[in-house]
Amino acid sequence: MACAKVPLDELHVTEPFGPQGKERTLPALHPDRKEERCFLSYKPPPEDGTAALLEEFLENAQFISEDLEWLLALPHDKFWCQVVFDESLQRCLDSYLRHAPRGLDPSGLSSSPAVADMQRNIHRSVFMVFLRMATHKESKENFITPAVFAEIIYNNYLFDIPKILDVCVLFGKGNSQLLHKMIENIFTQQPSYYADLNETIPSISQVFDTILQMCGIQSEDTGTGQPLKLNANKCQTAMTMPEEELADLLLYMCDTCTTIHSFLDIFPEACSTFKEHNFLNRLSSFYEMAVPDLEKAVKKRNFNKSLQEDMWRRISHSRKKMVEIAHLLLQHTCLQPILEGTESMASCVDDLLQNFTAFLQEKRLIMSKFLSKVMVVHVIYDSQDDTRTSYLLQGVESAWECVGKKRSFPSSANHSAGAKSKTGRDLAGAVCTVSAGELESLLCHIRDLLPDLGEGFILACLEEYGYNSELVINNVLEDKLSPSLDKLDRAMKELPSVLSTRSNAFDDDEFDVFNRDQLDMSRIWKGRRQRESVRATLDDKQHIEEQRERYQAYQTVVDEIPIENDPSRDRDNAFGTYDYDDEYDDTYDVNQIGANDLDEEDELLNRRYEPFTTPQVLRKGKQAQEDDADEDEEEEDKKDHFVQDPAVLRERAEARRAAMQSRKGYRPPPASHVVGGPRGRGQMQDTVLDRRRKEANKSRGANHNRRTMADRKRNKGMIPS
Repeated sequence: MACAKVPLDELHVTEPFGPQGKERTLPALHPDRKEERCFLSYKPPPEDGTAALLEEFLENAQFISEDLEWLLALPHDKFWCQVVFDESLQRCLDSYLRHAPRGLDPSGLSSSPAVADMQRNIHRSVFMVFLRMATHKESKENFITPAVFAEIIYNNYLFDIPKILDVCVLFGKGNSQLLHKMIENIFTQQPSYYADLNETIPSISQVFDTILQMCGIQSEDTGTGQPLKLNANKCQTAMTMPEEELADLLLYMCDTCTTIHSFLDIFPEACSTFKEHNFLNRLSSFYEMAVPDLEKAVKKRNFNKSLQEDMWRRISHSRKKMVEIAHLLLQHTCLQPILEGTESMASCVDDLLQNFTAFLQEKRLIMSKFLSKVMVVHVIYDSQDDTRTSYLLQGVESAWECVGKKRSFPSSANHSAGAKSKTGRDLAGAVCTVSAGELESLLCHIRDLLPDLGEGFILACLEEYGYNSELVINNVLEDKLSPSLDKLDRAMKELPSVLSTRSNAFDDDEFDVFNRDQLDMSRIWKGRRQRESVRATLDDKQHIEEQRERYQAYQTVVDEIPIENDPSRDRDNAFGTYDYDDEYDDTYDVNQIGANDLDEEDELLNRRYEPFTTPQVLRKGKQAQEDDADEDEEEEDKKDHFVQDPAVLRERAEARRAAMQSRKGYRPPPASHVVGGPRGRGQMQDTVLDRRRKEANKSRGANHNRRTMADRKRNKGMIPS
């Protein structure tokens, strides 16, 4: 049995051994004490969601979940024996860190609730295993000597820098404090991990150089010191590379930026190590060189709509994480010592201003939350280096002007006057009264990270959380907003007033004083209204007067327009009411219409379409009567032919049909004499021939050939025998 208060590395246990059950004493951490159990490797949920693949995933995940629960239930000594000496367990944990779906990765979790529940169970079990592996002291009785613990986790590769990075990005959401204690204990007990991190950062920087090289962009600081190759400028770019390569490239960049941000956010102590490698300048240079080309390629190339949306979401997420990485590095290496007032405050201020000066070349990165940091330094350090901070403010303003966005920033004189009054205020922004310039800085700070939020919603969040931008961003990303803010529209442009948010059944009616400037006061009275009598209603002729005024306008008729003999007066404006007619066609005003026509009397009469008709007034009596008679006859003819005789119409149709058939060479069949004469009197030769012909050919139609056609179908196999 185990003795109390003895570390696991010094503990020895006595157990039965062999078929005869002889006892032997072994160290508590010994390979023979490991249980024989095979841990399966993790496979992610299927994306297509087919039944067979889902069943396979659930079966494999069920085994993994049961094995991990069994592992967590082991006592302290058995757990560490299994962790240290079971290689299949390490393969299982590594496979989950490698293949578990990240935040933006497509997964099949939404295809089935059972898959989502199983994934959550495995996720929790893996996290609890790593958490227990990073704890050297579980209780007063169960613990490992810190030095031995450091050697165990380091020499057996239970933790390394890639594993720690993956643990942060997978389990960081909602577990940041717990993960910080876990990673802090690992780095504290085993400082060799700082050396490993120091060797890992150049590899991370190499990732950015690789992305630039794949996009056909030459990095300014490649670190190779070698000249460019002759065909270096012939490589593919973001606009010409294949679709799959561009998608993989954006996935690679998004995963790298998300992982680095998660690690620095959970373990800020690593920021100093990143600072030693000048990682911030490498990041800002990569942001300025790669992001514009990738954004242009995603916007202008013709992709599938779903693929294009996914690539744009990844590049936006990467851009956001790169800005947050720069903020974390500045916050924990420069700003935090300044705000805490440490002894190295002056050197931190100088370092911060130096970084900002280097950022002025990277205009895309400077137009973010760095303005607020310049303001903080301006307030604290204004009396010592006013020229430098003013130069930075002008650089930020010019960066905004380069993209066509004008921003006005407070001058250094205003800050100098108010520096003393602001020294006692919390410079992190946790106060409720800020100046207009600082409020603009906070808005730009949040909008750069969360561009989908409206200005009104951001102002409401700042008022709720005391103008602390970090607290606002954290609560928005983790969905921890207060109920009053959660009800607001996140795309709200301005804060709603009380009147705009009210809801009433009589909104926008004729008596809505909040939306109307003028009301009809004749329709408003106090108390009960006295109705008019019926006689007064009938005597009211107001509507007649209204109609009279309407129709009096039609009485103004001008028959003649007086024209004075004044040559200086315009003929068109003689009456003084000339209106321009836009529909008048003046195309032929300058042409001499009819100038070249024939003017002889006979020629003019010959060109008429109808003969000249003498007016009735100029006719003589007899001629007028004859003309009237002719007109009567024409009217009678028209009346007679208004409805024509059907017999005549049939004759005409038959004649047209015969003429058409004769043109086509159609010969009508001869007349049939099948009927013949009465019986007993003999039949004509034509009748006998016609009857014989009918008897021979009657099987061609009707139902007389049913047997023949049935035999024909049966011979062809259409009817089963």
